[in-house]
Amino acid sequence: MKRKLTAAIGVVGMLVSVAACGGSDGGGEKAGADGFKGETLTVWAMDGSTPPGWTKDLTAAFEKKTGAELKFETQQWNGIQQKITTALSEENPPDVIEVGNTQTPAYAATGGLADLGDLKEEIGADWTESLNESSVYEGKQYATPWYFANRVVIYNKKVWADAGIKDTPKTRDEFFEDLETIEKKTDAEPLYLPGQNWYFFDGLTIGQGADLVKKEGDKYVSNLADPKVGEAMEIYKKYQSFSKAPKDKDEATPQQAEVFAKGNVGAFIGMGWEAGTAVAANKDIEKNIGYFTIPGETADKPEGVFLGGSNFAVAAGSKKQELAKEFLKLALSDKFEGALAKENGVIPNKESLQSNLAGNAAAEAAAPAAAFGGTTPLIPEWAAVENTPNPIKTFMTAVLNGKSPAEAAKQVEAEINKRLAQTS
Repeated sequence: MKRKLTAAIGVVGMLVSVAACGGSDGGGEKAGADGFKGETLTVWAMDGSTPPGWTKDLTAAFEKKTGAELKFETQQWNGIQQKITTALSEENPPDVIEVGNTQTPAYAATGGLADLGDLKEEIGADWTESLNESSVYEGKQYATPWYFANRVVIYNKKVWADAGIKDTPKTRDEFFEDLETIEKKTDAEPLYLPGQNWYFFDGLTIGQGADLVKKEGDKYVSNLADPKVGEAMEIYKKYQSFSKAPKDKDEATPQQAEVFAKGNVGAFIGMGWEAGTAVAANKDIEKNIGYFTIPGETADKPEGVFLGGSNFAVAAGSKKQELAKEFLKLALSDKFEGALAKENGVIPNKESLQSNLAGNAAAEAAAPAAAFGGTTPLIPEWAAVENTPNPIKTFMTAVLNGKSPAEAAKQVEAEINKRLAQTS
């Protein structure tokens, strides 16, 4: 998952702590203390994913438990998909690889990932279902859920106080009422929401129980004309009506956090780390920043959200399958999963570990929605759909400019279907 974790740490604060099991490696040696002595396990992890304290403690625990050496190799997000694809096809691939959750199906489809069904049975009974979905491809467990993040409402406490609003909303209608109040009682822009904040829209479609693709025969095609997708877009349109942001730009053009930093915006919908971007642009805004979960239709169920995140996978070509599983048992244990959540402010793979987010306001606001979140379609064909220009962004702008969702869907479905049909 591509995002600036270090910025999140700087703005809102953020643990560490395991048990182990035995097994046997490919050569028949027993797992356990010195069971893999002389072996080296190579783990590819992305820049920012493995904080120093966590990495140091995990390495010590792994080497004490197995007698093997643990070697982390930090990777950059730029160009990582091709690099991993190439590595998985080689004779000596890295043993364990961090993979973006939405990228996992593409790697699984190549046959490059090992089946980890036995590990799921052993340690994954209480993994949050929505977080584990991206690790499963065609019914098999090809990865393990590691860490996640999703969008929250980042708001200006002063603007809300000036409008006389004393509490944060618990339902979508209450949120709309608050935005109307800000509009009437202050000079602030109630919500900064550009027309193409595509991942927020994807969350709304998840909240409506909608799918962006459907199967026709042996191929996937666009499902953008589904009335449920239309309902999600109508909700987006209502939110966007409280904003002066351009309807044909996304949240990075301009950076929405920098617009918020000027102090005359009531709220925006973004990742927790974006608060750091706002503070970097205007230090004075820091004291006025607050966070709350994007509210859903009812108070007991937050809005659907897009879950960005990372999974751990084992290369099918690794000659150290059992040693890799010993690593995963440790890295995904309550001690180390909880530690990563606390240190990096990310959502852990179990709801029971969310207590590690205490004191991190942005992460505490994100966590309640995780169980109700989802991703883009978990099929290898999906990646091409999001290539620039993203036809779903075109769809969104068309609706905001007056077309019905059905009309706007017709405009782009041929392009979506063409992309879904691409074989590479």
